[in-house]
Order: sequence, then C-alpha cells, then structure tokens
Amino acid sequence: MDTMTVFDLSVTDALLSTTRAVRKRLDLDRPVPAEVINECLDLSQQAPTGSNRQGWAWLVVTDKDKRAALGEMYHRGAMAYLNQAEKDAAQMDDGGQTSRVIDSALYLADKLQDVPVHVIPCINVGLMPDNPPRAAWAGVMGSIMPAVWSFQLALRARGLGSVLTTLHLSQEKEAAALLGIPDDFMQVALLPVAYTMGTDFKPAKRPPIGDITHWEQW
Repeated sequence: MDTMTVFDLSVTDALLSTTRAVRKRLDLDRPVPAEVINECLDLSQQAPTGSNRQGWAWLVVTDKDKRAALGEMYHRGAMAYLNQAEKDAAQMDDGGQTSRVIDSALYLADKLQDVPVHVIPCINVGLMPDNPPRAAWAGVMGSIMPAVWSFQLALRARGLGSVLTTLHLSQEKEAAALLGIPDDFMQVALLPVAYTMGTDFKPAKRPPIGDITHWEQW
C-alpha cells in the first residue's frame, strides 16, 4: 500500500507566504555558521532541473575584502536603476508599497558589504548556442531558480533571511574575475544572507488571484 506524507498545511503555508525579501532586517553583526549555509544548500539540491542535469554551482563569500568589492560593484550597478525607480514609484498609487521597497533596496546598496554571507548561484551555460532563443533561456532559468527558492525557504525556516538581487550583474565579468568563476558558468543572482532581526514576517499585499489567472483562454 502506498503511503503519503502529510504536511502540516498551516506551517507549510506560513513558510511559503512569509518568506520575504529581507534587507533592512538582516542582522549585520551576528555570524552565520558555515554548517547552516551548507545544510540549506544541501536541501536546495532536491529542486527539479532541466534534463535532471543539476548544472548549477554555488559560490559562498564570507571574506571581508571580497564582500566589500562585491558591495562596491553592487552599488555601482544599483544607483542609476534605483534612483529612476524611486522617481517612478512616486507616481504610483499603491499606498507607498513600491516606495518602501525602493527605500529598502537603497539601504541594501549601502550595506551589502556588511552582510556576513553573500551567496552567488551559477548555472552552466557552456553548451548554450550563440544568441540562444527565448525558449532556451527559459530552460536555463528553470534549471536554477527552483533551487534558489528552495535555498531561501530553508533559510527562512532556520531564522535567516535573504533577498534575490541581480544588480551586481552589470559588473558580472568583474565579479567573475574577483571570484575565479569559469567562463562557462553564468551568475544568476547575489543573495545576501544573515539571521533576521525578529521572525515575525507577514504576507505582502498582492493582486487578487482572479485578476491575474486565466482559465482555458486569456
């Protein structure tokens, strides 16, 4: 007879709905043990990947000088984008939610070097053709992003927070040179990781599901 694992839906749903993009509430002073990072990465390896290839690699950076260099690259990539985003947010009628996100992102741009752990997920693109079609990129991202989200969920369950950032990627080659990343691996994000100051995160305001869901036809 088949057995079925039954999950506590209240716990599972709380984890899924309160794993937030954490910036201002990252604890910059509390060390993060390497074994905790490894435990969360180990769990992330159960995520599905295209053709079951697991063509990913993870770079964990704790060295102070390297974090400072990555922070400077991130700041360079962030400021022009965030300054424009801040102006755009001022025109939006969303109760100030977008403005708060931009303010939080500007804070992170100034503090990234102080976050104790930087995690850079990478994916092997060595077999990708030149100028690949959109479908190919969908497959590449689909082979790494589920693992990234699993990693973030595992962090949340252990009292840590993170946020998926991509603003350092405008300096991707410089970051690759700093960290020795091979040419056939593409960086897809930078996740600052730390324990959180408090764990009382709440679901965010989102559009009603009926506004964004189409059944049978758009």
